[in-house]
Amino acid sequence: MSLYKRAKDRIVRFMLGKTAAPPGLVGLNHYFRIYGPIHFRSEKQEDGSIVAFSEDFKYGSIITHADQHEELDEKVKDAILTAFEVPSSYASEAGVYRVVDEKEYAFA
Repeated sequence: MSLYKRAKDRIVRFMLGKTAAPPGLVGLNHYFRIYGPIHFRSEKQEDGSIVAFSEDFKYGSIITHADQHEELDEKVKDAILTAFEVPSSYASEAGVYRVVDEKEYAFA
């Protein structure tokens, strides 16, 4: 994550206060309670990178890419947060996690 993005997220979090939550966090919680996990399909590209596509996201598509499988998990989580306009500084509060041995992500 870039230094600019981390600084911006910290400023947003400071301005909202410790007890406030961004509206997207509420929307994220609501989505997972109503629709359940989001499933992803990944494809290896000719250049060696991996692209992940959401298969059942009700509000459109979530697409992200990574150079290695190890970083793809974090990129997918960040893409889910971005889709709901949740700053990455709220990632721990969001609680999005990969379901063990599956290509789906759920909300804690």
